[in-house]
Amino acid sequence: MMTVKQVSELTGVSIRTLRYYDEIGLLPPASHTEGGYRLYDDTALERLQQILLFRELEFPLKDIVRIVSSPDFDRKQALEQQIELLELKRKRLDDLISFARRIKVIGVRAVDFTAFDTSKIDEYTQRAKEKWGNTKAYEEFSQKKRSDEENQQVMEDFMQLFAEFGKLKEGSPESDDAQAMVKKLQGFITEHFYTCTNEILSGLGKMYAADSEFRDNINSAGGKGTAEFAAKAIAVYCGEVKK
Repeated sequence: MMTVKQVSELTGVSIRTLRYYDEIGLLPPASHTEGGYRLYDDTALERLQQILLFRELEFPLKDIVRIVSSPDFDRKQALEQQIELLELKRKRLDDLISFARRIKVIGVRAVDFTAFDTSKIDEYTQRAKEKWGNTKAYEEFSQKKRSDEENQQVMEDFMQLFAEFGKLKEGSPESDDAQAMVKKLQGFITEHFYTCTNEILSGLGKMYAADSEFRDNINSAGGKGTAEFAAKAIAVYCGEVKK
C-alpha cells in the first residue's frame, strides 16, 4: 500500500489532483488508514496509469471516468488503442519538428520549441496558424506534399546552392556568376517552398548574414564568409546595392 504522498512522488501527479480524482470517482483509493488517509494498492496504480495515458491523449476527465468505470472496459484493448493513438501523436509531433526545421532553414521564423510541451499540441497548432496561416507563403508551403526522403533531398540540394556560393566568395558579389547564383537560389525556393519575390529574397539575405544559426549552417556548406557573401549578392540582385 502507498500513501497519497508516496503516489504523488512516484507519478508526479500532485496530491491535490489525486484527491480530486477520488472526489469525482475517477481514482478511489483501495482503503484508508485509521486516521482517514488514502491508501493505494497495485490495482489503483494500474488504473492511474490508464488515466494518465488518457490524459496524455487529452481525453476530458468526464470521458475518462465513463471509460474506466464501464463494466465493459477492457484494459488490454484500451492499452492497444492508446499505443496506436500515441504513435499517431508522435508522428504528428515529428512532422511538426521536421516542418519547423525546414522553415528555419528557408527563413520563416518558427515558434520557440524550448517552451513546447506535447500536452499542448493544439495550443501550438493554433499559434502556428495565427503566426503563419494567413500568409500566402505559408499557404503555398503547407500545400507542398513530400515524403521524408524527398524533403531530405530537397534540403541537401538547397544547402548545395550555398556550397556553390562558397566557390564564388573570393570574387565580387556583383559578378555575373554571383548574380546568376542568386537567381538560381530564388528559383529553387520558388519551386520547392513558396513564391520567392524580391522582397522575400531581400529579407532572407539579411537573415542569412545576421542570424548566427543561419550563418553557421550556410558557412558549414560553403566555408567561412559564404553567408555574408550570399547576403551581399542578394542585396545587389534586389537593387539594394548599385552595381
